[in-house]
Amino acid sequence: MKKAALHNLGCKVNAYETEAMQEMLENAGYEIVPFKEGADIYIINTCTVTNIADRKSRQMLHRARKMNPDAIVVAAGCYVQAQDGKEADPCIDIVLGNNHKKDLIEILEKYDLKRTAGAVEKRQDEKMTCTVAEIEDINKTREYESLHLTKPGDHTRAYIKVQDGCNQFCTYCIIPYARGRVRSREQEDVVNEVKSLAANGYKEIVLTGIHLSSYGIDHDGERHLLDLIRAVHEVDGIERIRLGSLEPGIITEEFADAISGLPKICPHFHLSLQSGCDATLKRMNRRYTSAEYYEKCRILRKYFDNPALTTDVIVGFPGETEEEFQESLAFVDKVDFYETHIFKYSKREGTKAARMEDQIDEQVKAQRSAAMIELGLKKKEAYERSFIGKTVEVLVEEDEVYEGKTVQAGHTKEYIKIALESEENLKNTIVKVQIENDSQIIR
Repeated sequence: MKKAALHNLGCKVNAYETEAMQEMLENAGYEIVPFKEGADIYIINTCTVTNIADRKSRQMLHRARKMNPDAIVVAAGCYVQAQDGKEADPCIDIVLGNNHKKDLIEILEKYDLKRTAGAVEKRQDEKMTCTVAEIEDINKTREYESLHLTKPGDHTRAYIKVQDGCNQFCTYCIIPYARGRVRSREQEDVVNEVKSLAANGYKEIVLTGIHLSSYGIDHDGERHLLDLIRAVHEVDGIERIRLGSLEPGIITEEFADAISGLPKICPHFHLSLQSGCDATLKRMNRRYTSAEYYEKCRILRKYFDNPALTTDVIVGFPGETEEEFQESLAFVDKVDFYETHIFKYSKREGTKAARMEDQIDEQVKAQRSAAMIELGLKKKEAYERSFIGKTVEVLVEEDEVYEGKTVQAGHTKEYIKIALESEENLKNTIVKVQIENDSQIIR
């Protein structure tokens, strides 16, 4: 039995695809082993969202080759997709572009047969290039890659990929070039997967996609995310539905009113911001103003009691003056996010922003990032403390060492992590907990 090791880099969509590939390997008779020495096959699902992601992808590929020079090293996903047309790294045996992860088993078997027959020489050093590439022009395909999952690694919460690609073309973003245009999964297929996960005991579903808000527009030009949410809500056994990152434009009175009437929906919404400065938003091609974004937050707070609002912010975007940064910082302060994920602008060749003048010095980016992070941590702590004295529902997920002792840990619907002490094994159950003090909140 051949041993396969997988490593995931990047977003929740990548994580879903990595788990789906693992399940494919298991079903085909491969033994899944840790990403350490001794595997016959190493599969790295790569990321290219930033320069750091590119570097991590290369590092993991080279680490795999060093762990076993005779292993088959597979580079899958966004990094290699974005490198289309360039010479493959010599440490890679198989390049698996986006929309070809479903073909993993077939490609592995063909490659192994060729190697056994001597059509592929035994690797002597990294100067040899024996790469087999399965990669296509992702910007021309309209096919949604069919991947399925019945048993994710997390045994209480399952991430479900329902959509791929993006049509937005924000000026800083390489992802539309790596993932292609919007392609949506059939609703019936999503519901069937959710049913199988519910049958296997999963309590919480997280709907994810590269641009989740665009779900369905490739079919008839209309968004159908609400229809999908309603269909998943009908599945028996699923007790929570959490949504992945949303674009502000999908938040309307009608949308918020509708999902607030669905008791399984978690009041935890990640609304991508990127900047609180209108001038910067325009250069980013974000298609909304800070005032419009703030209105979306107001709508969610109208229909949900103290929802957790989280976001992404880029600092040091080309042309961002100190005044523009301060405007963005003040806006983040005004919104009162639960969590703010901060990214220093990363120049991605092939994007419009990479060609913009007034690129910001890395030291300035670091200073702005530190200021935004400091504000974000204060807001996070204030939001969590607002729950002291309240009774919350916690989905218990795992044991964890916290403050020197082993506790059971889980998340509220708002995704606040809570510590519980109990002699009873509560894993994969939803329990009511009164938050009496800070010590129950795991940070």
